[in-house]
Amino acid sequence: MSFSIAGKTAIVTGAANGVGLAIGRHFINQGANVVFADMDEDRLIAEMGDEAAKEENVRIFAGDLRKKLTIANLLSATVDAFDRVDILVNAARQVLPTDSLSVDDTSVEELLQQNLIAGLRLSQSVARKMIKQAADLSGEDANEPIGSIVNISSIAARRTHPDLLAYSVSCAALDQMTRSLAVAWAPKRIRVNAVAFGSVMSASLKWSLKDDDEMRETIIENTPLQRIASSSEVSDAVQYLASDAAGFVTGQIITVDGGRTLIDPAAVSAH
Repeated sequence: MSFSIAGKTAIVTGAANGVGLAIGRHFINQGANVVFADMDEDRLIAEMGDEAAKEENVRIFAGDLRKKLTIANLLSATVDAFDRVDILVNAARQVLPTDSLSVDDTSVEELLQQNLIAGLRLSQSVARKMIKQAADLSGEDANEPIGSIVNISSIAARRTHPDLLAYSVSCAALDQMTRSLAVAWAPKRIRVNAVAFGSVMSASLKWSLKDDDEMRETIIENTPLQRIASSSEVSDAVQYLASDAAGFVTGQIITVDGGRTLIDPAAVSAH
Protein backbone atom coordinates (compact mmCIF):
# COMPACT_ATOMS: atom_id res chain seq x y z
CA MET A 1 0.00 0.00 0.00
CA SER A 2 1.10 3.56 -0.73
CA PHE A 3 1.48 6.49 1.63
CA SER A 4 0.60 8.78 -1.27
CA ILE A 5 -2.36 11.16 -1.05
CA ALA A 6 -1.65 12.76 -4.42
CA GLY A 7 -4.81 13.65 -6.30
CA LYS A 8 -7.05 13.18 -3.28
CA THR A 9 -9.20 16.02 -1.96
CA ALA A 10 -8.92 17.00 1.68
CA ILE A 11 -10.71 19.44 3.95
CA VAL A 12 -8.54 20.66 6.82
CA THR A 13 -10.20 22.72 9.56
CA GLY A 14 -8.41 25.01 11.98
CA ALA A 15 -6.11 25.67 9.04
CA ALA A 16 -5.28 29.35 9.53
CA ASN A 17 -2.50 28.64 12.00
CA GLY A 18 -0.68 26.06 14.08
CA VAL A 19 -0.91 22.36 13.41
CA GLY A 20 -3.91 22.68 11.08
CA LEU A 21 -2.00 25.06 8.80
CA ALA A 22 1.05 22.76 8.86
CA ILE A 23 -1.06 19.74 7.91
CA GLY A 24 -2.72 21.60 5.05
CA ARG A 25 0.61 22.79 3.66
CA HIS A 26 2.06 19.30 3.99
CA PHE A 27 -0.87 17.84 2.07
CA ILE A 28 -0.35 20.38 -0.72
CA ASN A 29 3.31 19.38 -0.97
CA GLN A 30 2.18 15.77 -1.25
CA GLY A 31 0.01 16.59 -4.27
CA ALA A 32 -3.42 16.66 -2.63
CA ASN A 33 -6.21 19.16 -3.31
CA VAL A 34 -6.75 21.02 -0.05
CA VAL A 35 -9.49 23.28 1.29
CA PHE A 36 -8.14 25.32 4.21
CA ALA A 37 -11.07 26.12 6.52
CA ASP A 38 -11.05 28.41 9.54
CA MET A 39 -13.24 31.05 11.20
CA ASP A 40 -10.35 33.56 11.26
CA GLU A 41 -10.74 34.94 7.74
CA ASP A 42 -8.00 37.59 8.04
CA ARG A 43 -5.41 35.06 9.21
CA LEU A 44 -6.52 32.56 6.59
CA ILE A 45 -6.10 35.10 3.80
CA ALA A 46 -2.75 36.23 5.18
CA GLU A 47 -1.41 32.68 5.32
CA MET A 48 -2.95 31.06 2.23
CA GLY A 49 -4.71 33.76 0.20
CA ASP A 50 -1.95 34.16 -2.38
CA GLU A 51 -1.58 30.42 -2.92
CA ALA A 52 -5.35 29.99 -3.22
CA ALA A 53 -5.36 32.63 -5.96
CA LYS A 54 -2.47 31.05 -7.87
CA GLU A 55 -2.60 27.29 -7.26
CA GLU A 56 -5.30 25.05 -8.71
CA ASN A 57 -5.14 22.63 -5.80
CA VAL A 58 -5.64 25.20 -3.00
CA ARG A 59 -8.84 26.83 -1.75
CA ILE A 60 -9.67 28.76 1.41
CA PHE A 61 -12.99 28.87 3.24
CA ALA A 62 -13.82 31.16 6.16
CA GLY A 63 -16.74 30.50 8.48
CA ASP A 64 -17.93 29.36 11.89
CA LEU A 65 -18.24 25.56 11.70
CA ARG A 66 -20.35 25.50 14.83
CA LYS A 67 -23.18 26.59 12.51
CA LYS A 68 -24.88 23.94 10.39
CA LEU A 69 -25.26 26.24 7.38
CA THR A 70 -21.52 26.93 7.39
CA ILE A 71 -20.81 23.20 7.27
CA ALA A 72 -23.14 22.79 4.30
CA ASN A 73 -21.46 25.72 2.55
CA LEU A 74 -17.98 24.30 3.18
CA LEU A 75 -18.89 20.94 1.69
CA SER A 76 -20.55 22.61 -1.28
CA ALA A 77 -17.50 24.81 -1.90
CA THR A 78 -15.22 21.76 -1.76
CA VAL A 79 -17.29 19.79 -4.24
CA ASP A 80 -17.62 22.80 -6.55
CA ALA A 81 -13.85 23.19 -6.60
CA PHE A 82 -12.70 19.57 -6.73
CA ASP A 83 -15.82 17.44 -7.43
CA ARG A 84 -15.35 15.22 -4.38
CA VAL A 85 -13.92 14.86 -0.88
CA ASP A 86 -11.72 11.96 0.21
CA ILE A 87 -10.14 13.14 3.45
CA LEU A 88 -11.33 15.23 6.39
CA VAL A 89 -8.91 16.48 9.04
CA ASN A 90 -10.70 17.97 12.04
CA ALA A 91 -7.88 20.15 13.36
CA ALA A 92 -9.94 23.08 14.68
CA ARG A 93 -9.24 23.26 18.41
CA GLN A 94 -9.65 25.81 21.14
CA VAL A 95 -8.08 25.92 24.60
CA LEU A 96 -9.68 27.81 27.48
CA PRO A 97 -8.72 27.92 31.16
CA THR A 98 -11.31 26.50 33.53
CA ASP A 99 -12.32 27.61 37.01
CA SER A 100 -13.49 24.27 38.36
CA LEU A 101 -15.26 25.85 41.35
CA SER A 102 -17.23 28.47 39.47
CA VAL A 103 -20.83 27.64 38.57
CA ASP A 104 -20.70 30.48 36.05
CA ASP A 105 -17.75 29.05 34.15
CA THR A 106 -18.96 28.02 30.67
CA SER A 107 -15.67 26.70 29.33
CA VAL A 108 -16.79 23.06 29.28
CA GLU A 109 -19.86 23.85 27.18
CA GLU A 110 -17.88 26.12 24.87
CA LEU A 111 -15.09 23.63 24.23
CA LEU A 112 -17.43 20.69 23.76
CA GLN A 113 -19.22 22.75 21.12
CA GLN A 114 -16.01 23.85 19.41
CA ASN A 115 -13.75 20.81 19.82
CA LEU A 116 -16.36 18.03 19.61
CA ILE A 117 -19.79 18.92 18.23
CA ALA A 118 -18.58 21.00 15.28
CA GLY A 119 -16.26 18.19 14.20
CA LEU A 120 -18.99 15.58 14.66
CA ARG A 121 -21.44 17.47 12.45
CA LEU A 122 -18.85 18.08 9.76
CA SER A 123 -17.80 14.43 9.87
CA GLN A 124 -21.40 13.34 9.41
CA SER A 125 -21.86 15.60 6.39
CA VAL A 126 -18.58 14.50 4.82
CA ALA A 127 -19.35 10.84 5.49
CA ARG A 128 -22.67 11.12 3.68
CA LYS A 129 -20.87 12.66 0.71
CA MET A 130 -18.27 9.88 0.70
CA ILE A 131 -21.00 7.23 0.71
CA LYS A 132 -22.78 8.93 -2.21
CA GLN A 133 -19.51 9.18 -4.16
CA ALA A 134 -18.92 5.45 -3.74
CA ALA A 135 -22.48 4.63 -4.80
CA ASP A 136 -22.02 6.64 -7.99
CA LEU A 137 -18.94 4.64 -9.03
CA SER A 138 -19.30 1.39 -10.93
CA GLY A 139 -16.87 -1.51 -10.74
CA GLU A 140 -15.32 -0.30 -7.48
CA ASP A 141 -13.65 -2.82 -5.18
CA ALA A 142 -16.18 -3.45 -2.43
CA ASN A 143 -13.39 -3.92 0.13
CA GLU A 144 -11.56 -0.66 -0.51
CA PRO A 145 -12.03 2.24 1.96
CA ILE A 146 -13.98 5.12 0.46
CA GLY A 147 -12.74 7.86 2.76
CA SER A 148 -10.65 8.76 5.78
CA ILE A 149 -11.40 11.09 8.69
CA VAL A 150 -8.59 12.12 11.03
CA ASN A 151 -9.32 13.99 14.25
CA ILE A 152 -6.65 16.06 15.95
CA SER A 153 -6.64 15.39 19.67
CA SER A 154 -4.22 15.84 22.55
CA ILE A 155 -2.53 13.90 25.31
CA ALA A 156 -4.65 16.13 27.57
CA ALA A 157 -7.32 13.45 27.10
CA ARG A 158 -5.20 11.19 29.33
CA ARG A 159 -3.22 13.71 31.37
CA THR A 160 -4.81 16.21 33.72
CA HIS A 161 -4.03 19.83 34.49
CA PRO A 162 -5.97 21.75 37.14
CA ASP A 163 -6.60 24.71 34.84
CA LEU A 164 -7.50 22.71 31.72
CA LEU A 165 -10.55 20.74 32.84
CA ALA A 166 -12.67 21.78 29.85
CA TYR A 167 -9.96 21.10 27.29
CA SER A 168 -9.14 17.70 28.77
CA VAL A 169 -12.81 16.70 28.80
CA SER A 170 -13.32 17.80 25.20
CA CYS A 171 -10.25 15.85 24.04
CA ALA A 172 -11.34 12.71 25.90
CA ALA A 173 -14.78 13.02 24.32
CA LEU A 174 -13.19 13.47 20.89
CA ASP A 175 -11.18 10.28 21.33
CA GLN A 176 -14.31 8.34 22.22
CA MET A 177 -16.19 9.90 19.29
CA THR A 178 -13.36 8.70 17.04
CA ARG A 179 -13.75 5.12 18.24
CA SER A 180 -17.53 5.19 18.07
CA LEU A 181 -17.69 6.57 14.54
CA ALA A 182 -15.02 4.11 13.42
CA VAL A 183 -17.23 1.21 14.45
CA ALA A 184 -20.44 2.77 13.16
CA TRP A 185 -18.99 3.64 9.75
CA ALA A 186 -16.75 0.62 9.18
CA PRO A 187 -19.52 -1.16 7.20
CA LYS A 188 -19.64 1.95 5.00
CA ARG A 189 -15.86 1.66 4.44
CA ILE A 190 -15.05 4.99 6.07
CA ARG A 191 -12.06 4.94 8.40
CA VAL A 192 -11.96 7.25 11.43
CA ASN A 193 -8.78 7.75 13.46
CA ALA A 194 -7.10 10.45 15.54
CA VAL A 195 -3.65 11.85 16.22
CA ALA A 196 -3.08 12.95 19.81
CA PHE A 197 0.00 15.06 20.28
CA GLY A 198 1.96 16.53 23.14
CA SER A 199 4.13 19.62 22.76
CA VAL A 200 4.60 20.65 19.13
CA MET A 201 6.65 23.63 18.04
CA SER A 202 3.77 25.50 16.44
CA ALA A 203 3.76 29.27 16.09
CA SER A 204 1.74 29.63 19.30
CA LEU A 205 4.06 27.45 21.39
CA LYS A 206 7.10 29.16 19.92
CA TRP A 207 5.64 32.48 21.05
CA SER A 208 4.88 31.10 24.52
CA LEU A 209 8.44 29.81 24.92
CA LYS A 210 10.07 32.98 23.61
CA ASP A 211 10.77 34.39 27.07
CA ASP A 212 10.10 31.31 29.19
CA ASP A 213 13.16 29.06 29.36
CA GLU A 214 11.75 27.33 32.44
CA MET A 215 8.66 26.17 30.53
CA ARG A 216 10.84 24.87 27.69
CA GLU A 217 13.05 22.94 30.13
CA THR A 218 10.02 21.48 31.91
CA ILE A 219 8.57 20.18 28.65
CA ILE A 220 11.87 18.64 27.57
CA GLU A 221 12.54 17.10 30.99
CA ASN A 222 9.15 15.38 30.91
CA THR A 223 9.59 14.07 27.36
CA PRO A 224 11.69 10.88 27.06
CA LEU A 225 12.93 11.86 23.58
CA GLN A 226 14.21 15.09 25.17
CA ARG A 227 12.88 17.54 22.59
CA ILE A 228 9.76 19.26 21.30
CA ALA A 229 8.16 17.84 18.14
CA SER A 230 8.05 19.69 14.85
CA SER A 231 4.72 20.26 13.10
CA SER A 232 5.90 18.03 10.26
CA GLU A 233 6.04 15.04 12.61
CA VAL A 234 2.33 15.43 13.33
CA SER A 235 1.61 16.00 9.62
CA ASP A 236 3.41 12.77 8.70
CA ALA A 237 1.25 10.79 11.14
CA VAL A 238 -1.90 12.38 9.73
CA GLN A 239 -0.80 11.58 6.18
CA TYR A 240 -0.28 7.93 7.12
CA LEU A 241 -3.80 7.67 8.52
CA ALA A 242 -5.25 9.45 5.49
CA SER A 243 -3.41 7.26 2.99
CA ASP A 244 -4.11 3.79 1.62
CA ALA A 245 -1.20 2.50 3.71
CA ALA A 246 -3.57 2.66 6.70
CA GLY A 247 -6.35 0.87 4.84
CA PHE A 248 -6.90 -1.60 7.71
CA VAL A 249 -6.49 0.97 10.50
CA THR A 250 -9.58 2.49 12.09
CA GLY A 251 -10.64 3.64 15.53
CA GLN A 252 -7.05 4.26 16.63
CA ILE A 253 -5.60 7.17 18.58
CA ILE A 254 -2.00 7.50 17.42
CA THR A 255 0.06 9.35 20.01
CA VAL A 256 2.85 11.68 18.87
CA ASP A 257 4.37 12.89 22.12
CA GLY A 258 7.96 11.65 22.33
CA GLY A 259 6.92 9.20 25.04
CA ARG A 260 5.55 11.84 27.38
CA THR A 261 2.45 9.88 28.40
CA LEU A 262 4.58 6.85 29.31
CA ILE A 263 6.19 8.40 32.36
CA ASP A 264 4.98 9.64 35.71
CA PRO A 265 5.64 13.39 35.84
CA ALA A 266 5.53 13.45 39.64
CA ALA A 267 8.84 14.35 41.25
CA VAL A 268 8.40 11.78 44.03
CA SER A 269 7.34 8.20 43.52
CA ALA A 270 3.89 7.30 44.82
CA HIS A 271 5.16 3.93 46.07
